[in-house]
Amino acid sequence: MCRWLAYSGEPLFLDELICKPDHSLVNQSLCANEAKTPTNGDGFGIGWYGRRPEPGLYREVLPAWNDQNLQSLAHQIRSGLFFAHVRASTGTSSSRPNCHPFAHGRWLFMHNGQIGGYLQLRRRLEALIPDRYYDHREGTTDSEILFFLLFANGLEEDPLGALSCTLAQVSGVMAEAGVSAPLRFTAALTDGQSIYALRYASDDKPPSLYWRGTEESDAPPSITIVSEPLEEPETWQALPPDQVLLVGPDLLLRFEPLDFLRPAAE
Repeated sequence: MCRWLAYSGEPLFLDELICKPDHSLVNQSLCANEAKTPTNGDGFGIGWYGRRPEPGLYREVLPAWNDQNLQSLAHQIRSGLFFAHVRASTGTSSSRPNCHPFAHGRWLFMHNGQIGGYLQLRRRLEALIPDRYYDHREGTTDSEILFFLLFANGLEEDPLGALSCTLAQVSGVMAEAGVSAPLRFTAALTDGQSIYALRYASDDKPPSLYWRGTEESDAPPSITIVSEPLEEPETWQALPPDQVLLVGPDLLLRFEPLDFLRPAAE
């Protein structure tokens, strides 16, 4: 499983979160505490927003702890909204197109988890992606399929609805194929304005996810969302399973349940 972080708030240099904390994302790439495997060395990526609506993107197959370019870029890039991800492959190759975050237009997406039985289901899942999005698919991961299925299910008009629809759609394909392995989806996506972070699993083992704000401290206002705490674990709050954490442009928080898990109205 992978490790990732998302940040929204007053602009800061990326290395303040990616490199400097005691349990930074770079340190987690070598020794994670709450991942299925402690090492996340199958590549990394950063995505950030500046003065243009489309994000900048840097991805590489080297382990994050062993890439001086990452350290240099993170030391110089300052942003008010950025994603960072260190990868532990669940079966697909270590290549640049398979590294997160994934970008399309103004959107960024990153994922920790897997589609159970992915190799068995890959062809039928790819067939669900409309040509106008499939033509932009570069890699071979289940994560990238999920990203483009979100677009197919109305991401740009209704992000919360697209998340529920996509998870229901993939769950249906898995059920039709008789796949018993779980669907695990702890992910974040953003349009450069708002962040949508979701913790979900079809079994009782959703990948970890935490968040922390700075409203009550002397630091500038911000929200940070992480796979595991960067330091001082007691200051972070775990996101409950089956919840979407929405961070708006004004940093106001909302917690929304997944629609496809809500009980049907009587």
